Amino acid sequence: MKRLALCIALAAGLASPSAAQDSDAVYTVKLLSLDAALTAAQAAMQSCRDEGYQTAIAVVDRSGVTQVVLRDRFAGPHTPETARRKAWTAVSFRTDTISLGEQTEAGAAWAVRGIDDVLPLGGGVLIEAGDGSLLGAIGVSGASGGAADAACAEAGLAAIEFDIAF
Repeated sequence: MKRLALCIALAAGLASPSAAQDSDAVYTVKLLSLDAALTAAQAAMQSCRDEGYQTAIAVVDRSGVTQVVLRDRFAGPHTPETARRKAWTAVSFRTDTISLGEQTEAGAAWAVRGIDDVLPLGGGVLIEAGDGSLLGAIGVSGASGGAADAACAEAGLAAIEFDIAF
């Protein structure tokens, strides 16, 4: 009798649409703290300074919302917005902006470049936890090109690597 009751309860649970939807009604995400975002931005800026570049750094959260923007004294006036757009682009497309730039140069994917705020130039790098969870992205603008911007962004990630390894 217990076995029959268990089978009926299981069948009712599987047949009930609300039971299946309950598990999808709420979800949990990991978020980058402001302190970690600031540490990454400061480390990226220091890396750029060490190479002689005046840059701006932006860190966005996993939704593309700006958490931190830093602009060095002599960085161009366009660099804060460019850095933000690179970070936003990386998090929006879940890839670094050097790769996205290469993927969208020709062919069907070129239309991505027409989306507002998309900037597939090197310097936007994802921030991911050790388990692969997306936490946000960092964008750098003002070094001698996309590869140099990306190198500074990677230095920012290295500064928080241990903290986000969870």
